[in-house]
Amino acid sequence: MAYFKKFDEELHQLLSLFKKDERWLIVVNADPDSLASAMALKRIMGRKVQGVGIAHINEVKRLDNLAMIHYLRIPAQRLIPTVIAQYDKFAIVDSQPHHHPDFEKIKFSVIIDHHPHAEEPYAEAEYTDIRPEYGSNSAMLTEYLYNLKIRPAKLLATALAYGIKTDTQSFERPFIDADIKAFRYLTKYADMDIIKRIMRSEIHPDWLKYFSRAFYNLRRIGTGLYSHLGKVENPDTLVILADFFMRVHDVSWDVVSGVYEETLVVIFRGDALRKDMGKLASNLFSDIGSAGGHKAAARAEIPLEALEDADPETYVVKKLTKGKRKGIKRI
Repeated sequence: MAYFKKFDEELHQLLSLFKKDERWLIVVNADPDSLASAMALKRIMGRKVQGVGIAHINEVKRLDNLAMIHYLRIPAQRLIPTVIAQYDKFAIVDSQPHHHPDFEKIKFSVIIDHHPHAEEPYAEAEYTDIRPEYGSNSAMLTEYLYNLKIRPAKLLATALAYGIKTDTQSFERPFIDADIKAFRYLTKYADMDIIKRIMRSEIHPDWLKYFSRAFYNLRRIGTGLYSHLGKVENPDTLVILADFFMRVHDVSWDVVSGVYEETLVVIFRGDALRKDMGKLASNLFSDIGSAGGHKAAARAEIPLEALEDADPETYVVKKLTKGKRKGIKRI
């Protein structure tokens, strides 16, 4: 019995797209899972195409992500028009075209993702593999490598193992057996010391002031917590605090928001038992911004101009409470 499931027909379909005279760009919203997946797809394309690049739509500032790029030698660059112009075909991993306005400017030929399906299918892709049941995209790409009989080199295996570890939050978020199998398989080739080194690079000393601000603004809403941080230098601080508040006893969900440049960023976290955070984010904010995600983790980004001068914190509170302020308690 095969260690991973076989999908020969799909692999044949994917490989048939790669031509020797074409240059491919793999586009991501950079985080550990997407960067690892991009590395794996780049390895799969290998010598089948003229060249492969990796580009991210977001500015990478979070220290663990920067450490990952550095220690694992990931050749990623910022997605700008001059970069796009250098490539013939485009692939997207760990995301879908409707997840961000910057994706919508590109025609993707390949989509490999583990987020929920879009309401309207993306018809332009020649190859699509979307499996929302998976806890990580890195597990999916590990299956691809295994089926293609490609043994991942140390740095690639390390990246994929770290991608699975972060997206499942060390298997505390929803996952399936394939995620565990992939992680177990990868540990034979990965350097776990590098993973420890990357994880120790998570919090910048300058970000500690946001913890104080988050505690001061913390509110209890039913079984959840909400805090608004105001203006932030890096939206990744919101992610760190949202993950942190999920450790509080008897908290089943939390939301942390802040303003980054001209955008209101709202981060959702949940225990995946009572609320579906992806659906909640989409229901609350998709009409005025980009919003969505998983059952346990989601994100919304709303241009400030769409708020029509409304106070961002008040706006989010009204959305979370449906305008009823009775259940809110200061902590």
